Amino acid sequence: MDKNKKQGRYERIYKQIAKLMPKTNDPYARMSTIIAVLHHKMETFFWTGFYFLKNGKLVVGQYQGPVACQELAKDTGVCWAGINQQKPIIVPDVEKFPGHIACDSRTKSEIVIPLKDANGDIIGVLDVDSNEYNSFDEVDERMLTQLLALIFS
Repeated sequence: MDKNKKQGRYERIYKQIAKLMPKTNDPYARMSTIIAVLHHKMETFFWTGFYFLKNGKLVVGQYQGPVACQELAKDTGVCWAGINQQKPIIVPDVEKFPGHIACDSRTKSEIVIPLKDANGDIIGVLDVDSNEYNSFDEVDERMLTQLLALIFS
């Protein structure tokens, strides 16, 4: 999808989700809504979900897509890179990412956005996989970050 079309789709998704957020103050319900909308509106999103920091581990939370890895080995893979570097990570080809964790061999590219709570502390990540190479760019990074900001607002 070209960047202009992708930006327009994200803007429509953002408006839809922003209208749904006031229906609950529960952050986990909000996360579930965001995951469901993204997964069904963005055709290249093969797996869409959250991993949460719990007792020094990354544990799967709400998601849509094939069965996920329940826990991710510490300091390996794209999700831990997002946590450790405290920034979004875009991987055009997961086979070229050192230490990539293959929960599903069909995953070709990935984006991870750190999830911050109301205090600004990282509590996990949004992880999106695609079964196509080069699916993610700065538009995804910017718009997914904006969507995550709605969770604790």
